[in-house]
Amino acid sequence: MSKDVMRVPALAIRQGPKRHLYSFAVDGKRLGEITTISRIHREERGALAGYQRPEVLAHVKAIRRYLESPGALMPNALVVAFDTRVKFQAAERVDGDASCRIGHLLIPLVDEEGDQPGWLVDGQQRSAALRDAELKSFPVPVVSFITADVREQRSQFILVNNTKPLPSGLINELLPATEGELPVTLLRRRYPAVLLEELNFHPESPLRGLIRTPTVITGVIKDTSMLKMLEASITDGALYRFRDPVTGGGAKDSMLELLFDFWDGVASVWPDEFGLAPRKTRLSHGAGIAALGYLLDAIVDRHAEQGTLPDAEAFAADLRLIAPYCRWTSGAWDFGMKWDEIQVVPAHITALTDYLLAVYRRETSPPAHRRARREPAERAA
Repeated sequence: MSKDVMRVPALAIRQGPKRHLYSFAVDGKRLGEITTISRIHREERGALAGYQRPEVLAHVKAIRRYLESPGALMPNALVVAFDTRVKFQAAERVDGDASCRIGHLLIPLVDEEGDQPGWLVDGQQRSAALRDAELKSFPVPVVSFITADVREQRSQFILVNNTKPLPSGLINELLPATEGELPVTLLRRRYPAVLLEELNFHPESPLRGLIRTPTVITGVIKDTSMLKMLEASITDGALYRFRDPVTGGGAKDSMLELLFDFWDGVASVWPDEFGLAPRKTRLSHGAGIAALGYLLDAIVDRHAEQGTLPDAEAFAADLRLIAPYCRWTSGAWDFGMKWDEIQVVPAHITALTDYLLAVYRRETSPPAHRRARREPAERAA
């Protein structure tokens, strides 16, 4: 072993024409010399960087206590993604069709700038426990692959952790920045996540910075609420017309234009409520987001019947028709619930949605067929 390179015996396993896995053992106390943890965060312009959750301290302490106990065993391999500085050196010449080769991995050690060649894809808490444990050494198995593409690292991270209790918000935020094959359940979630990312970070988005995610903790709208609204609209709503049924994606620019115009309309009709926390207004509450999503679909459907799609002004004009009947921040709705009684439960979402749609259809129906309008009753908070 040289001063600057860790040379470890390794088994190279071929998986496909050009891909290999490398299995080896290393002292867990030295993992920090060759690997780092790529914590998920947003860079200055909103681009996603990293892909791992913060350490779970209680879990780390439990692993540490076990490692320090007599007879401790850690059979599960850590998964590491190496960059192209890491090389495999075969020990002997073998048949070109052999699926396994014995040799050595040549792994550069951390340099003066702290630039390790590896990222922990799986094993963050085990690595932290090994680092803190009162042990001189503890060899652990590692499975690794070499790639220069951080998108592939994220994809492998999601796949490895798909059956574990990985926070859904973290998966949702990682999905737009992943490539490669993913399970069908994740593929269905990927495109709404792409739209959500644009809504939260595009400089022209009226919702910029308002959606709460693991990296945008100041947001007021829960990412899960917005994702459900987007999924419903893509599946059977206003965004369906722009959907590609083959890829599960769609015309992103057209979808975003429609979404930007709609939320611009919402912001102009309810400027005082827009951007407030859910505890202060049901406009940004999960139930309100769901109901507004169905209202978006209804407005688009009505305009589409006339051969057009609404822009921001058209959305605002239609939303003003129902504004007098809304009780987002005070009072009681005409269907009998106080504004702050509405919760994210199916019965409340249905009641709010049905009411808003009924009012919208009534207010936009032809005068000859419109039922007599009654002024909304003024309700006290």
